[in-house]
Amino acid sequence: MGIESILVFLIVGAIAGWLAGLIVSGFGFGLVGNIVVGIVGAFIAGYLFPAIGISLGSGIIAAIIHSTIGAVILLVLIKVIKRA
Repeated sequence: MGIESILVFLIVGAIAGWLAGLIVSGFGFGLVGNIVVGIVGAFIAGYLFPAIGISLGSGIIAAIIHSTIGAVILLVLIKVIKRA
């Protein structure tokens, strides 16, 4: 994996984490936290979407949407676990 790929990976993670933080109110993790949330969200969505037969296509916008949905799922799960 080259430097360009790593930079795109980090940028997509940061954008997805930030968007997920806006969607699920009450969560703000800063830049590093948003990147981590976005990357973990991408893994969650990457596992769930093919299992249920959903495909968003390819490209950077699809990757951001994909990661954001996964990050929202992650943040909602964290919110539910914190309440319990």
